Amino acid sequence: MPALPPLPIDEHVATVREQLRRRRAAVLVAAPGAGKTTRVPPALAVDGTVLVLQPRRAAARALARRVAEEQGWTLAREVGWHVRFEARFSRETRVLFATEGILTARLQQDPLLSGITTVVLDEFHERSVHADLGLALVRQAWLARDDLRVLVMSATIDPAPVARFLNQCPVVNVAGDPHPLSIAYEPDAPLASVVERVLRERPGNILCFLPGSREIDRAAREVEPIACRLGAEVRPLHGTLSAEEQDDVLTPGTTRRIVLATNLAETSVTVPGVRTVIDSGWQKVARYDAARALDTLQTERVSADAADQRAGRAARLGPGVAIRLWADRDKLRPFREPDIARIDLAPVLLAILAWGGNETTFEWFEAPAQQRRADARRLLARLGAVDETGLTAAGRVLARLPLPPRLSRMVVEADGHPDACLIAALLTDGRAPTADGRTTASDLLSLIPGARALPHLRRAAKAVRGALAESQVARTPVRGRDRRADASIDEDVLCRALLSGFPDRVAQRRTEHGDALLLAAGTGARLSPASGVRNAAWLVALDVRGIEGRDAVVQLASGVERDWLAPTHTERRVWVDETGRLRAVRVRRYDALTLQELHDALRPEDRAVLARAWQDAPRTPGDQQLLARLAFAGVELDVADVLASTAADLTRLDQIDLEGALPWDIRQRLLTDAPARLALPSGRTAVLVYDHGRVVRAAVKLQELFGLAETPRIGPRRDPVVFELLAPNGRPVQTTQDLRSFWTTTYAEVRRELRARYPRHPWPEDPWTATPTHRPRPRT
Repeated sequence: MPALPPLPIDEHVATVREQLRRRRAAVLVAAPGAGKTTRVPPALAVDGTVLVLQPRRAAARALARRVAEEQGWTLAREVGWHVRFEARFSRETRVLFATEGILTARLQQDPLLSGITTVVLDEFHERSVHADLGLALVRQAWLARDDLRVLVMSATIDPAPVARFLNQCPVVNVAGDPHPLSIAYEPDAPLASVVERVLRERPGNILCFLPGSREIDRAAREVEPIACRLGAEVRPLHGTLSAEEQDDVLTPGTTRRIVLATNLAETSVTVPGVRTVIDSGWQKVARYDAARALDTLQTERVSADAADQRAGRAARLGPGVAIRLWADRDKLRPFREPDIARIDLAPVLLAILAWGGNETTFEWFEAPAQQRRADARRLLARLGAVDETGLTAAGRVLARLPLPPRLSRMVVEADGHPDACLIAALLTDGRAPTADGRTTASDLLSLIPGARALPHLRRAAKAVRGALAESQVARTPVRGRDRRADASIDEDVLCRALLSGFPDRVAQRRTEHGDALLLAAGTGARLSPASGVRNAAWLVALDVRGIEGRDAVVQLASGVERDWLAPTHTERRVWVDETGRLRAVRVRRYDALTLQELHDALRPEDRAVLARAWQDAPRTPGDQQLLARLAFAGVELDVADVLASTAADLTRLDQIDLEGALPWDIRQRLLTDAPARLALPSGRTAVLVYDHGRVVRAAVKLQELFGLAETPRIGPRRDPVVFELLAPNGRPVQTTQDLRSFWTTTYAEVRRELRARYPRHPWPEDPWTATPTHRPRPRT
């Protein structure tokens, strides 16, 4: 074995091995670059096979190569890797690097992990959903097997919760960085100018952290001219690149590099030759949006532990510099939020059920919210994977395929057609396929030829078909169509299969040829102009890019016939239309979407809707006054009940007569406490107007009130009537609820102003003794 350069972890390896032999579990916290991932697993392999869990495929492949180089081992013999759709290991393999989903699949088939001596969960601080699930499942095997060992490794994790979960296991700390690291803050500095300065002033490659592939593409256009001028090359590194492209960036080159990366480069993988890190301080994270029933990608600040991980990339080979493009005073949250708290849990729940557990009794490392678990179970039920008793036969098949549940369901529905498997491989490849508008039935149809030309996708599709065959499920070909491997998939077969995998992503076009959509979840979206699915009134939104606060954009769609949609429920809707007519329909719905409306006969109980509509918006001023009189009289009456009984045979608002429907005792009480009219001294009556049930008013010519000193009072509270005293022309001259004060103090002034203007009307000096009248004097 070649001599290895010393690393900080070396003097602690024996301690880790001894703790695992004695306690069978440990947590190892070591600084970035300490060498834990490449040095510890080979040292543990002396006791038996070691399975090392990595969060990313690129890291698993790169680490296997590095261990082979350091130990003098042969790839696929002593050391290997196993990632989705790709495996390079053998019976002789002593250290196997695998992505976390592989562990979950192994545990479903072999809950005790036979043949594995030690499980190492590396980079646990990333808190990927598979890492959390993997730890919980491995713990069960660890409790059942007295010879299984578990090691959790990280650079920045708080080890206490993990140690408690593993029965208070020991913690081994490895302090110190391999090389000095200086950190500088340059708030909002342009990336291109920082890169140019570093290229001129510092040696080595530059690693720049950016939120996502779009930002990387934009930065590449800005940095490329500078790199060319100074003899460097610009290389992107993100999850949507192929495995070959990712591996190429991680291989040393002869030209100085500027690597523009997402958080894929934060841990495990070592970008060769990096001496300077430039960190934007942003990342993109998926968050489950319950309203849209999908994961929404959001740009957020990195956590402090992620920022430390990024900075540490600069000091792996020698003294390094990390330049942070934010202010030193900015406060970052200490640790990153675990995936399990923010993303779709359907794949996790399916894995637990396939393992033999139950989401309500499962011993989670950190349990997600109950509502989100319920949402996941509802989706699995729609996929046919679970029922009220647990995992179905179809669910066991879906769990055995190396795909997310939705795509597994699509592949099974398509009877494992090679094109369906190819599409599934394409959608899980990490790239974000885009529509080209060339096919109208489904945007995915035009992507199939390009996918066939990529060897890694063909291998992945073959692996899916093999897994489906191993599940020993024989299905009759859909409608007897040709199942030859060289026959292209039928459009209807593909569209139906996609609907089966995305039943909650159905959308309805709001207008015949518009881009506005209504999703089955009840929220809005719009169809990307690049999509070729322009004529379908109904479609499946396959790739929905959610943007916080705005309508989501459907990047990939597939057409659906309305007849394919079985109603999820039927509602009966009763309402009063704009003309005041009572109507009823039966509505067949697919989630929040309306499939069909059928007129329905009215029922006696429907009249309550008519009554409520009348109560909410009385049709006439007389109706409004009647309600005000009831309130003024203090009558506690369920008007809706009264109206419902009187409206038993009515179908229109204008047919309702509330006053006629009132009980006799209520009508009598209104006559006493809230009369409609007031008797006047002139012998006539005046209309009483009730204002919101609190004030009662009457408009009366003042000549009709001569001799009336005391203001009339009515109602249970004996409220005074507020008089609007009118001139002979009907216009008010005074408002008062104290007639005595008016006759005493104000009448004389009103008399002076009006008697010359209206000489035929009486204006006596003494209103107390005058005869009240509403008539003018006869002409002489």
